[in-house]
Amino acid sequence: MKSILLIGVNRFGSLLARQFHSLGHEVMAVDKDEERINNVLPIVTDAQIGDSTNEAFLHSLGINNFDVCIVTIGSDFQSSLETTSLLKELGGKLVVSRADREVQAKFLLRNGADEVISPEKQIAEWAAIRYASDHILDYIKLDESYAIFEVPIPKEWEGKSIGNIDIRKKYGINIMAVKENGKMNLTVTPEMILNSGKTMLVLGEQKSIQKCFHM
Repeated sequence: MKSILLIGVNRFGSLLARQFHSLGHEVMAVDKDEERINNVLPIVTDAQIGDSTNEAFLHSLGINNFDVCIVTIGSDFQSSLETTSLLKELGGKLVVSRADREVQAKFLLRNGADEVISPEKQIAEWAAIRYASDHILDYIKLDESYAIFEVPIPKEWEGKSIGNIDIRKKYGINIMAVKENGKMNLTVTPEMILNSGKTMLVLGEQKSIQKCFHM
């Protein structure tokens, strides 16, 4: 269980709070808007109404007691930047800030953010890859070259074993898991037979996966 300071409980922030709550973490929510704070009270451990650009207010929260500080302010970049900088100055162990544009990400990283998240960009990238192909069911980008794809079993592979297909040797792709009826089987062996109705989680270079599965 982690202690999380969540600054900004707009739509994205409130969704984050709900997810942290479901995972059993302690969350303190901070926002200037009383209505927003009232909306998240049932799903957070504690909440404060206040201005996160006010150093005295932030100091009163005991920043160094939190494992993670997340800034999700989306409508006022100046406030987001000031808040990020103050959090780091006050001893934030891990400061994560939201950016809607590349230039914002650069400023945040230069002014105290340890990491930056760009939810709209990440969702747009996922949706473009997911829906531009008939053969991609899910997608997780690992870096600029490597990714994990969920793909259906190709017809020409049905009834064959993973060892016989040997896509690791041919394409440098690893089969991480096989999924059937929503259940994930992580015990992947060369003897496992691939049948219709199943999907695979495969890891490799994006260009190799696209070539292998004709995407």
